[in-house]
Amino acid sequence: MSSRGNETILLVEDERAVRALTRRVLEGNGYTVLEAAGGVDAIERVEHHEGPIHLLLTDVVMPGMSGLAVFESISALRPGIKVLYLSGYTPNAIVHHGILGAGTPFLEKPFTPGTLTGKVREVLDSSG
Repeated sequence: MSSRGNETILLVEDERAVRALTRRVLEGNGYTVLEAAGGVDAIERVEHHEGPIHLLLTDVVMPGMSGLAVFESISALRPGIKVLYLSGYTPNAIVHHGILGAGTPFLEKPFTPGTLTGKVREVLDSSG
C-alpha cells in the first residue's frame, strides 16, 4: 500500500526543525502542506485558505494552545477535517493524563519518514 497522496495537510508544530523536516517528508510524498507554528497561526491559515484541508497534523503540547484546542477550533471552521496528533510523550502518558482519549490517532515523536507517511495515509483513508 502506498503512503503517497495529494491531499492538503495543515501542520501545526512549535519546534521549527521538526516542522521543517515533517513538511519536507510530506511534500516529498505528494502532499500539499500548510504550516503553522501554533494554534492562533493555524486558525488564521484555515480562515484564509480557500481550498480543502483534509488533515490537521498537530503537536499535542504547545505554548498557548494545545493541539486538542486547535482541533476543536478548526473543526468548527472545517467540519469533517481529520486529525493526527504528534507528541514526544508516550501514548500511555497522553491517555493516562486525560489529554487524548484511547484510540485517538496519535504518532509518537521521534518518528521515521515511513512511519509518518504511513500513519498520515491511514488516518486520511479512515472512515471516521
